[in-house]
Amino acid sequence: MSDIAYVNGAFTPLAEARVSVLDRGFLFADGVYEVAAVIDGKLIDNEAHLARLERSLGELRLKSPVPLARIAEIEAELVARNDVKEGMVYLQITRGAAERDFGFPKDAAPTLVAFSQKKNILSSPAAQNGVKIVTVPDLRWARRDIKSVALLAQVLAKQAAVEVGCHEAWMVDADGLVTEGSSSTAFIVTKGGAIVTRPNSQSILPGCTRRAVLALAAREGLTIEERSFSVAEAYDAVEAFLTSASSLVLPVIEIDGRPIGAGVPGENARALRQLYIECAMNDAT
Repeated sequence: MSDIAYVNGAFTPLAEARVSVLDRGFLFADGVYEVAAVIDGKLIDNEAHLARLERSLGELRLKSPVPLARIAEIEAELVARNDVKEGMVYLQITRGAAERDFGFPKDAAPTLVAFSQKKNILSSPAAQNGVKIVTVPDLRWARRDIKSVALLAQVLAKQAAVEVGCHEAWMVDADGLVTEGSSSTAFIVTKGGAIVTRPNSQSILPGCTRRAVLALAAREGLTIEERSFSVAEAYDAVEAFLTSASSLVLPVIEIDGRPIGAGVPGENARALRQLYIECAMNDAT
């Protein structure tokens, strides 16, 4: 963890960063967040992340305390102050501190906090070796398209993965269809060569890395099917992978103890990861 954070207008040592015990993000999970990757000291795909932040705020009727352009400046300053060459920047906006009551407070000032973390992204062993997945029931609320700070179901899913030695959990709805990972978007590649991922809706988060990877796949002439897929179909896939801001593109080599394809990172995942890195670096800010 880096040493300097941002809290409501001020950069401060992380150890001294504080918000009120009455903050509605703490009491009600009444807030939203975003995570942007940093590579070579630059924010990756940040315009898309800020656009999604704006949408999430609108869905919760929550106002940002500063313009989006200022948020981008804060993120960049955190990267510089903490000398982050590779890692991520996390930011969170809540409805602010007010007397505990379920209804929206009339005069609370929104809370904005942000911090950075250093992380090995480009040469991650997970990217080289592939990752293992476990499936779990999807226990989340119905508005998964909002990047809300209410993440308890995702925490439980991720812990279920950790306890069986897996990198990630793919959440499954009552119909046996994969929704998404606890902190990632799920993809499979069929025997016919189609890249399949669930279409955007209120059932999943509209992933920024997902969007960029699909655009790259289309540019390369790959077949894309935006549709739901079952756990059984995932078991039978020739390849699987996941995307997220902090992991970029990671090949999946095993689901629920079953090897996917040859049980090694697939060519589509490897190629799309490299393409994404190249394009992201060209557009980084």
